Amino acid sequence: MSRLSVLSASTNSSTNPVPAECASIKDIDASRTQRALVPSVGIDYDSFFVSQLNALRDEGRYRHFAELERIVGAFPKARLHRPGQPPRDVIVWCSNDYLGMGQHPAVLETMQAAVGSQGSGAGGTRNISGTNIAHVALERELATLHGKQAALVFTSGYVANETTLQTLGAALPKCEIYSDALNHASMIAGIRHSGAVRRIFRHNDLDHLEELLAASDPATPKIVAFESVYSMDGDVAPIGQICKAAHRHGALTYLDEVHAVGMYGARGAGIAERDGALEEVDIIQGTLAKAFGVIGGYIASSAATVDFIRSFGAGFIFSTSMPPAIAAAALASIRHVSCNLELRVRHQDRVERLKHRLHHAGLPLMPSATHIVPVLVGDAARCKQASDLLLDGYRIYVQPINYPTVPRGTERLRLTPTPLHSDEDIAYLVEALQHVWRTLGLDLGIAVNGKPS
Repeated sequence: MSRLSVLSASTNSSTNPVPAECASIKDIDASRTQRALVPSVGIDYDSFFVSQLNALRDEGRYRHFAELERIVGAFPKARLHRPGQPPRDVIVWCSNDYLGMGQHPAVLETMQAAVGSQGSGAGGTRNISGTNIAHVALERELATLHGKQAALVFTSGYVANETTLQTLGAALPKCEIYSDALNHASMIAGIRHSGAVRRIFRHNDLDHLEELLAASDPATPKIVAFESVYSMDGDVAPIGQICKAAHRHGALTYLDEVHAVGMYGARGAGIAERDGALEEVDIIQGTLAKAFGVIGGYIASSAATVDFIRSFGAGFIFSTSMPPAIAAAALASIRHVSCNLELRVRHQDRVERLKHRLHHAGLPLMPSATHIVPVLVGDAARCKQASDLLLDGYRIYVQPINYPTVPRGTERLRLTPTPLHSDEDIAYLVEALQHVWRTLGLDLGIAVNGKPS
């Protein structure tokens, strides 16, 4: 008998039943086994945590998670689970699986085949036994997608941003990082942890960026970090102009394309491809967890830049690499998306149809140039109420977006239509939103940011 056969036999539940003490673990009440965090001296930790959580609840900002069961072949429908209630189907209107690729047959079949042939995990960090042929193939595909010499895969987009910006900012002598005021939390964390000088320019404000850059020593290393699509407002950066300003002052450009890869450009390389600015961007950061429907993040850049982050980036070096099946599935998704322009055409058609229906229904649609469709509520508690009413009364799931994700007073429902939302789905959503607005006494037919909804 082979070693693998012996291992399989030793773990077979039919011949080796689970010991009674293990079988009963699920019945243990964890709250009774954990001692209270109340030391004999000093702070009462549990009381502090509870008081902070209560403050969130009082403001209507406490985060409730909807427990969903995704159903292959039924997207954008999912099954909602609640304690003491039978599961029920809901329509999801806030997924970041923007193209529904998380359930595409080409992706699922590739992932299943890879699990069957290589197992579940990678077996280590990339440096110690964890570099798989699937990782290498994926990185080559990502470099090709963005027209760069090399790419590097991380466990998440957050880790990719934090690690890369932290590593560059710490290593470049006296580095200055110029950050858009609305950059993602992962970029902000990387910049802060780098110890580099931080300079924040007003959102998408070229004149302010130019002013800050011009005031700096030309010999000082600089990085201009910004996003292509800003995920809460749905607006787009002037990529080419920002890159030109940065390069005039000797700065590297770092572009976060996580909400654009797969959905814009002839091959789905993002807004930089769509706007003809791919060659202008020095470092592109993207995700595999949104339009590509899997999980993970990456950067694409020159071979030297990528090798530098691979060799010095702690968040890369000390993290176990993603499972080979995930990398293989991501590769299959990228190849499918990049070759199927009709996916992006259909996606934009759904976006425009939803915006059109919201506009004519008098709902407070916030200005957006992309697939992000924000509907303004303007109050944290009522935003949560609107979300609850949609879920309980109409089986529509859309998560409320409150502070600190967006500024106070701009709380909203953030809708993300996909190619798989039908005309009927859109009509039903708009009708339900009108009913909810009336129930809560919210305004219909108002203007948002000076523009008619």
